[in-house]
Amino acid sequence: MERSGFEPFGEQLVSATDSQSQSRASKLLLRAGTTVFWTLVAGIVLARAAFFEPGVYDRFSHVASLAKDLLF
Repeated sequence: MERSGFEPFGEQLVSATDSQSQSRASKLLLRAGTTVFWTLVAGIVLARAAFFEPGVYDRFSHVASLAKDLLF
């Protein structure tokens, strides 16, 4: 076992001679999956920004203060 063939956490490093080129379909599938993922992330962030209600947590703090007054 050569020490240079492994990274510090024990994962075997792939040398340039061992690597195989990816097929065209594999690259296309990776690109499509990445695009779908980031589109969903952007959609969720925009939806949260559009439908955000600033006072939604005020009710929780009111209930929490009532519970605190009842318990203490």
